[in-house]
Amino acid sequence: MQAINIRRQSGFTLVEIAIVLVIIGLLLGGVLKGQELITQAKIKNVANDFNGLTAAVYSYQDRYKRLPGDDPGMTRWSVAGAALTAAQSGDGNNVIGTAGQDYQSTTDTTENRKFWLALRLAGFVAGTTASIAEGSAQPINAAGGIVGVQSGALGLTGTVICSGSLPAKIAQAIDSQFDDGNMLTGSVRGQIETTPPTAVGAAALAAGTAGYTDNGTNLYTVCKNL
Repeated sequence: MQAINIRRQSGFTLVEIAIVLVIIGLLLGGVLKGQELITQAKIKNVANDFNGLTAAVYSYQDRYKRLPGDDPGMTRWSVAGAALTAAQSGDGNNVIGTAGQDYQSTTDTTENRKFWLALRLAGFVAGTTASIAEGSAQPINAAGGIVGVQSGALGLTGTVICSGSLPAKIAQAIDSQFDDGNMLTGSVRGQIETTPPTAVGAAALAAGTAGYTDNGTNLYTVCKNL
């Protein structure tokens, strides 16, 4: 009689499955923890931008008795071997920019851009001054948006620092760290972006405007009084 060879199908035991699930859980936990650490690092970086820029402006005022970018004395410096002219300096009216000149300006002749050139030439902010255009360019924040200044924003008056393209979680954390966490009130206010960088008007947002909504896609511009 011919022997019948029965092949048994091997499979995972409950112990092996449990070990695999534990490993997967550890990996997922590590990924989530890593993402949270990255987010916290970005929050700290954006907060440092606000603090560092505030200190830089006060230091500039202490040394030159003017607001950077609004300083008529920028003629003291040269760029690419040529002394800055009066037209390339500020007008000295104690206001950075005028109506329609916003933090995201791309025109080097606006005081919003001269602001960065003055701070870099004075050594208070890092960045190249090899040309007017390079020295006037706004820096990029940890979220990939630009950091800039303007006069008044979202109901805030005076010189205002704005940081754009911030995910809701970062924007909310910054507002809570410096203020009340409400994008419509206080010394820190926010606005949802449409096509970054979105202009930020001087008028306050309507009370019915939604707050920071973390849906994975919303980006915000957050502005803070100097």
